Amino acid sequence: MKKILVSSLGAMLLFQVAVAQQGQQKVVADKIVAKVGDKIVLKSDIESALVDMQQQALEGQPLPPNASCSAIEQIIAQKILVLQAERDSLPISEADVDGRIESQIRWAEQRYGSREKMTEVTGYTIYQLRERFRDAIKESMLAKAMRDKVVNAVKVTPTEVKTSFEKIPADSLPFYESELEIGQLMILPKASREMDKYAIDRLLDFKSKVEKKEGEFSTYASLYSEDPGVKENGGTYTLNRNDKNWDPDFLAASFRLKEGDMSSPVKSQFGYHLIKMIKRAGDNVVVQHILIKPNIVTADITAAMNKLDTVRANIISGKMSFGEAVVKYSDEPMAKFNGGMLQNPQTGSTYITVDQLNDPSTKDIVMMLDSLKPGGVSKPMLFDDEQGRKGIRLVYLKTRTQPHRENLKDDYSRIQQRTLQEKQVVALNKWLMDKIPTFYVHVEPEYTECANVSKWTAGAVAQK
Repeated sequence: MKKILVSSLGAMLLFQVAVAQQGQQKVVADKIVAKVGDKIVLKSDIESALVDMQQQALEGQPLPPNASCSAIEQIIAQKILVLQAERDSLPISEADVDGRIESQIRWAEQRYGSREKMTEVTGYTIYQLRERFRDAIKESMLAKAMRDKVVNAVKVTPTEVKTSFEKIPADSLPFYESELEIGQLMILPKASREMDKYAIDRLLDFKSKVEKKEGEFSTYASLYSEDPGVKENGGTYTLNRNDKNWDPDFLAASFRLKEGDMSSPVKSQFGYHLIKMIKRAGDNVVVQHILIKPNIVTADITAAMNKLDTVRANIISGKMSFGEAVVKYSDEPMAKFNGGMLQNPQTGSTYITVDQLNDPSTKDIVMMLDSLKPGGVSKPMLFDDEQGRKGIRLVYLKTRTQPHRENLKDDYSRIQQRTLQEKQVVALNKWLMDKIPTFYVHVEPEYTECANVSKWTAGAVAQK
């Protein structure tokens, strides 16, 4: 139950699990193993959850003692959460679902390196992925909304935190490596007007030649587009009107076109685009584009360096905090939401270890850490971001812990969070015991001996 309570992402991982299963060419003989209200649980659902658990085990999270029982308990609990969310009419929009689907597709693309490779390995087209996992992802979002409604009112007191900590034997307390909280303020040097004009003129020249039938759009895309994906897809993409992962200016310009039309040069965060509409189908379109990035010259980089030098001086002098500077100046899309702080990929917290700075866009930060003290801000540094663009950033070392055994002084927030999660588990289990008898639940005999299943079904029988 703890896994569902902590993240409510079990079914959202079905997409990822199914991709993994396809990659392993795994075939599962299916049958119904449980019914919860009007929803069914399939044997393949259990197998998918087990694949997920095995993947997490490879990442350091131990497998439950009885993984099959844990899997079906999580799934039944989620179905109850979904059913109650539907009863309560909790708001989950189709646009939210579409956005989450596209996010999962992006995850899979990154895993396999390209959309084409993903399709080849999984055997699913993008359209099939969207349709196949829509219901599962919508259910997972409903379950999370219901779970949040149940547990968000749960709080813990300092006394409860201290009591929880003191229950753990001293020799069993976790040992933590040195952890850091690191922020970055990133800006992208702006090209000069002359370089902007040169990029625009090149695209206008391509457009003119295509219109005069002096060349094919796809040929110019393959030869001249600076989109990294052009080698795999020729610059062709399927877009959904509600997908928040695309640049909004690029997306809006694409949907303004009619089939066969070409746009004028369109500016996005990546450069300038010439877009051709291939096909429209409701909220989905297929477009092809040519991307030209205005050249960034030494003078542009120098101007960006000088700008961040001034920002750094203002932070050091106390005229603004690092977080305020991030909100005001950063070109990173998520900076306004995370304050520029790097996230731990495993826990989602701001505490990370040095070995987690292994992404190509962050690994050079490691070289700067020895010269920074907690609260310190680096000088501006040139780097290449995930899209291969030249960027300038300030690095902020907020905190640095020494390797240590867990204690209340250094790890209070961590212990508090663990105590809260444990209390939320109790609250959610109590809620399930109260709610399950109000729904029809049938479980096949092979799973009736599972601890929570047995307890829930016993409670249902007792209330009848």
